Amino acid sequence: MDEPNEVLQAKQQASPIQNKVGNIFIPVRDIERSRAWYCRVLGLNVEDCAIMNGHLCPLPMEGTGLILDTMPKWGGDRPEGAPVIDTPAFMLMTRDLPAAFAYMKQLGAELVSEIEHDHWFVVKDPDGNKLMICKV
Repeated sequence: MDEPNEVLQAKQQASPIQNKVGNIFIPVRDIERSRAWYCRVLGLNVEDCAIMNGHLCPLPMEGTGLILDTMPKWGGDRPEGAPVIDTPAFMLMTRDLPAAFAYMKQLGAELVSEIEHDHWFVVKDPDGNKLMICKV
């Protein structure tokens, strides 16, 4: 049985959307405080992380990028700020999970979980965004 014409056309048409994640936006309230915290966590120099347009801070990353953003267009102009990421939406990688856990504890990060299944743990950033740290 032949397929309908629209099904054949849909199969033949390639999507103009690339199979690639460009950057991940992280909603923050205080761009300078968040930049300092993320730079400490990721071992970056604050000087290498310029704040753009008063509300954006792209972090130099390997692979997919992270952009801190006060999100003025998406609720950042409200007193409570833009909604936080309440469920980890991405993972930061480590080769040494116990050392990463101890480091986050030393930085005073709020630990949401202990090391789970010898593979990951979750912390909150200063704005309450949940971040997963995962073993490579």
